[in-house]
Amino acid sequence: MKAKKALSLLMTAVLAATMLTGCGGGRGTEEASQTAADTTADVEKTAEAGNAETAEAEDAAGTSSTGGGIVGVALPWLGTQNWAEAEVMFKEQLEAAGYEAIIQAADQKVPQQQQQIESMIENGAQVIVVGPVDGSQLGSVLEKAKDAGVYIIGYDRLLENTTGVDGVVQFGSVKTGELQAQALLQGLEELKGSAPYNIELFGGGPADPNAPNFFTGAMSVLQPLIDDGTLVVVSGQTDFTQCATVDWDNSKAQSRMDAILAGNYSDIEIDGVLSPNDGIARAIITSCENAGQPIPVVSGLDAENESVEWVWSGRQYSTVAKPTNALVAETVSIIGSLLSGNGMPATDVKANNGVIDVPIYELPPVVVTKDNAKEVFADDPDRMALLAD
Repeated sequence: MKAKKALSLLMTAVLAATMLTGCGGGRGTEEASQTAADTTADVEKTAEAGNAETAEAEDAAGTSSTGGGIVGVALPWLGTQNWAEAEVMFKEQLEAAGYEAIIQAADQKVPQQQQQIESMIENGAQVIVVGPVDGSQLGSVLEKAKDAGVYIIGYDRLLENTTGVDGVVQFGSVKTGELQAQALLQGLEELKGSAPYNIELFGGGPADPNAPNFFTGAMSVLQPLIDDGTLVVVSGQTDFTQCATVDWDNSKAQSRMDAILAGNYSDIEIDGVLSPNDGIARAIITSCENAGQPIPVVSGLDAENESVEWVWSGRQYSTVAKPTNALVAETVSIIGSLLSGNGMPATDVKANNGVIDVPIYELPPVVVTKDNAKEVFADDPDRMALLAD
């Protein structure tokens, strides 16, 4: 899709230069035709204005001005910055686009999310955006939504084992893992001298379909270097099932890191750790500090404020930015296409969810280190304020 190529080229240019671095509507039978051109215009306006959130929200408002609609947003929880931002930004952008928004979070409980989606159906939602607690456990309620004529858009995570999904908006998850691994290697070369390097591996929550993809992407980069001895996983824990962090729980990650250090690093230093997100990265670093280890090179994800500060101060080597405003804006643009009768936009990317091939609308993630943080966050005043000299 031309719009996606424009956004991808813009984000890639930043990375290359700095890193080398009742219902009035609902599901119909119409096919996507005009939408690719509409989305192209949205993204080109965004690039010219330098503010994706505002421009795309305004475009979506124009798209929906013929009648608005009711849109549900089911989030898994609000316990990390990216999900808390999503709640606020969906409310702002959907209301700016003329929609009535029903936004709920499930506190990481699948039954609660199922009930929330059922309530959205009953309250006349024409589109429901779902960031799943567990992407494989919502099949029945999503099929119910489909039967009621509701469009379902997965947000940030794949909706698995169901035909009740029309598309998923996310940042490339395998690519994210690749970038995390590449940043880890770069940090090791910069800060830890010559190989071999002692490292450990952490994965995200196994119920999140993105987590094994992050790990797969990272291991595609790291495994050849593990095989040739450049990297040494001292604990021997290299399978995702061994490295996963249930519920993305920082305290569980810190406990695992404590155990690994106590059992394997009494007389050697740890050089680096692959971390799947920022909260776990901070837990890993805290564990190493408590154990009297030098701070290892640690990757991250989500560009949380605290970790942006840690990257800037040198405590955490890197994070990966997945701007919530851009992901929400892309979702609102798709909602505008659906409720204006143009169907789902065209995309060449699909993923099999175990039942069907699901259209995927991918945005490009960006690695952030101290070297390029000011360039990446140049249009983000809140994060720029964290980068004090």
